[in-house]
Amino acid sequence: MSDLEFDVLDELYFVTHFKELKNATNLSVENLKSTLTDLYRKGWLKVYESIAAEISDQQINLDHNFQNYFYLASKEGLLAHNGR
Repeated sequence: MSDLEFDVLDELYFVTHFKELKNATNLSVENLKSTLTDLYRKGWLKVYESIAAEISDQQINLDHNFQNYFYLASKEGLLAHNGR
């Protein structure tokens, strides 16, 4: 787990909108997008279209809609984060 991944997961114990996550991490949009994409590919991240509605894997488009989504660390992500 990279330091960036650790820092992002540290903010995702609760469902968090991209804008809030960006403000909390102070990362550039591109750095945050890249980190979220890496976390998602590892299975360490869940993606939501609203605070209560998770998006199915077939509907997620992190290339174009990443700024509109909400994010939450998955169980696997939390285990990786806490085991570091």
